[in-house]
Amino acid sequence: MVDIQYNTSLLPYNTFGIDVKAAQFVSCLTIDDIKEVITLIHDQNLPYLVIGGGSNLVFTQDFDGLIIYPKLDGISTVKQDQQHVWIEAGAGVVWDDLVAYTVNKNLHGLENLSYIPGHVGASPIQNIGAYGIEAKDSIEVVNGIYIDNKQSFTLTNDDCEFDYRNSIFKNKLKNKTIVTSVIFKLAKKTTFNLSYGNVLEEVEKLGEINLSNIRNAIIEIRKSKLPNPEVNGNAGSFFKNPIITKALYTKILHNYPTLPSYPIDDHFIKIPAGWLIETAGWKGQSRGQVAVHDKQALVLINKGLATGKDVFQLAQVIITDIKNKFEIELEAEVNMIGS
Repeated sequence: MVDIQYNTSLLPYNTFGIDVKAAQFVSCLTIDDIKEVITLIHDQNLPYLVIGGGSNLVFTQDFDGLIIYPKLDGISTVKQDQQHVWIEAGAGVVWDDLVAYTVNKNLHGLENLSYIPGHVGASPIQNIGAYGIEAKDSIEVVNGIYIDNKQSFTLTNDDCEFDYRNSIFKNKLKNKTIVTSVIFKLAKKTTFNLSYGNVLEEVEKLGEINLSNIRNAIIEIRKSKLPNPEVNGNAGSFFKNPIITKALYTKILHNYPTLPSYPIDDHFIKIPAGWLIETAGWKGQSRGQVAVHDKQALVLINKGLATGKDVFQLAQVIITDIKNKFEIELEAEVNMIGS
């Protein structure tokens, strides 16, 4: 029998440090636990929410339902050939522990995603990414359970309909599944991607270009830009980097010739949201207990006593200002939970 907890504080389960409560809370250590909880949801008609490391959500109020916290653990080798190794990780594995594991095994593919908070189970949902790499580049298979019928599923990379910070799990299958494990296809041979930002420069400072130095460089870059959630609660990058038309890019470039850009194809260009926010004058600005981080404008921080509504309100003010100044409507990468 799973152990249902009542009136549980969610402070330890969200990196933004929002002090809200869940009416019910349950940790699931096994697939059988998950199926038992799904039965409970159906029998009692409970509202529910599946969470992992809590690094990509902000609660704007108490959650009047059941929080499901999958803790399925374990990392194992599924198979290998001369070029690749397939690694399976449980949904409850801490993401950076998986990255460290693969780097220690000299397996290429996840090193640029070092030091991203959260759990493995969220990686395909969000299609997490950083420094020129996305989870979809290595994900082979996502395993899980359908909530409506308790049936197991196995979705291939193509099935997941991955896009920039997006997947089928945020669209057609939103709130309809619980991920139990993810299988990653990793390379045995060198496939470094060091073209994004100052990654190559930072790696070269450490000496030889290898997996360990890439991981260490990425960690140092992230630490220098992103606040420690234990000091200032945050959810990392709060907004998605917008993808705009070339016509709009050209229009903005006329007034802002230093505008950074990353071409997507012949028609669309990705623009750093952090640059837009900083250029609009928001970097380091506060509204009550919430602030824009003074080292990375893409990050909103909890100064200590912020509520989820405080965070939401500042985000909306920034979105409106960027729309007025640049004709670009920012979209939150963080999930806002509540009314």
